[in-house]
Amino acid sequence: MQPTADSAAAGPESLPSGDMTLLIVDDDRAFVQRLGRAMEARGYAVTVAESVREGLECLERSAPAFAVVDMRLGDGSGLDVISALKSRRPDARGVVLTGYGNIATAVTAVKMGAVDYLAKPADADEIHSALTAGESKPEPPENPMSADRVRWEHIQRVYELCGRNVSETARRLNMHRRTLQRILAKRAPR
Repeated sequence: MQPTADSAAAGPESLPSGDMTLLIVDDDRAFVQRLGRAMEARGYAVTVAESVREGLECLERSAPAFAVVDMRLGDGSGLDVISALKSRRPDARGVVLTGYGNIATAVTAVKMGAVDYLAKPADADEIHSALTAGESKPEPPENPMSADRVRWEHIQRVYELCGRNVSETARRLNMHRRTLQRILAKRAPR
């Protein structure tokens, strides 16, 4: 499938030489089918694989411009596919997906050549944005929320989900009930 005007407008300066070939490697067949259709609708020529072995075989035939790879596959790590892709085609842009995210694996994925690391379930818009994003990251907000404010809002959300039951909220937050009562009695931090 040829790229559309919309896909070219998404940041052609960051696309590897205008090529819209995409390899999706994931062992969740239903997810791969949905994502494949959604990415084809965005102008990508999609190839799918369900294992590290199949992904590496696809790379041997033709290295795509883009790849979306699950971190954990039945026969190994999706990082092996990212590494092989970057060695065969250094300008390729790969995104790693995982349901088991942590900072160490995100750092490893980026060091091996992934341009982004997204938690499942990521949708096609998030994936397309990650694949076509330029090198520049958006500016951080001018007035970000403080860590105290984020914590307070999380506590308030759990409190509401527990039907404003202090004991249940304290149990779910693994917090002493009296400590929670003191936090709830205070005003929201700035």
